[in-house]
Amino acid sequence: MSAAAGTILPEAHRLLASLPHAVVLLEPGLTIAALNPAAEQFFGQSSRRLVGAALQDVISISDRRVVDRLADYETPVSAREVVVQLKGKGARRVDIAMAPVADTPGWQVLTVHDNSAAEALGDDSGGPDNAVLRGPEIMAHEIKNPLAGIRGAAQLLARKVDERDRALTDLITGEVDRIAALIERMQKLSGRTTPPVEACNLHEAARRAIDVLDAANCEAPRPFRLVEEFDPSLPPVLGSPDGLVQVLLNLLSNAAEACRDAQEPRVVIRTRFASGLQLQAGGDGAPLRLPVEVRVSDNGPGIDPAMRDHIFEPFVTTKKAGQGLGLPLVRKLVRDMNGRITHERNEETGMTHFRIHLPLAREPRSRPRRKQA
Repeated sequence: MSAAAGTILPEAHRLLASLPHAVVLLEPGLTIAALNPAAEQFFGQSSRRLVGAALQDVISISDRRVVDRLADYETPVSAREVVVQLKGKGARRVDIAMAPVADTPGWQVLTVHDNSAAEALGDDSGGPDNAVLRGPEIMAHEIKNPLAGIRGAAQLLARKVDERDRALTDLITGEVDRIAALIERMQKLSGRTTPPVEACNLHEAARRAIDVLDAANCEAPRPFRLVEEFDPSLPPVLGSPDGLVQVLLNLLSNAAEACRDAQEPRVVIRTRFASGLQLQAGGDGAPLRLPVEVRVSDNGPGIDPAMRDHIFEPFVTTKKAGQGLGLPLVRKLVRDMNGRITHERNEETGMTHFRIHLPLAREPRSRPRRKQA
């Protein structure tokens, strides 16, 4: 394909670095010679550690037929829905394509598309989740009455406390209002209408969730170390301010509980750009990109491997007194914001990660300036 006159084509390595799928260049003997950033992220290792390593030492393919075909460097290979094992990251379901490099015998290009992430970014099937989450709709009246009493008591208490303690009473009042708004939203979970979204400051929601978490344990020092890794350059995301607080509060609480028995309990909340993630289509039929990621991690023992694929399903829980409705509600709230949530365990680092991917808020178009006479 020829370029238009005067157009400067980007270099090949820049094109590879921009691809959202993992691309690996293999030299004869299936040894890794080079890879793009998406491949580094997929394997969970840097190129410095991967270059020179045998492919079989990095990724284990369950289907022997695919393994045999990959060894034939002269024939292109394409396999869908292949289960692979990644060192320290567990099983993945991927699509694999291998092609020989032209005029370079023994050299091949491998591309990998991670379907595990794609499945997590898929659409809701509806039905079961909505049916299970109708409980708050039935209980809404009984819950709202005591909430109103709590709010009134907090307002009375605010008149009697010192100015330095006023922040706590304001926090109580604010949380009551937020919970009441959430209950109203939960009453509509069985419907097909999606709550409105708006431009949200992700870090304000995170700080609010952290403040609520600390206030709930104000009688004792924080039993874990909380690490904040925020990217201050992130623009507003499209979502629900109250919904984001609830989601992050739930994930932070779960993380704190999960690592409480660790030798040095640690919870990390991180925000960053994560290019390449997108849904098949938004409400207007156009692709919907999810470039902002917020990740909540902990160094606890992780979730039972037998349950990891079901943690977002209702009534699935590892807690003795748990109801198994927290994470299904989290997923529902995230998807109401056109976002997606995924879970993974990294055995090498001993960390459990919950990642939320969100769209950017659309900035309003500026009005054209009127020409002056």
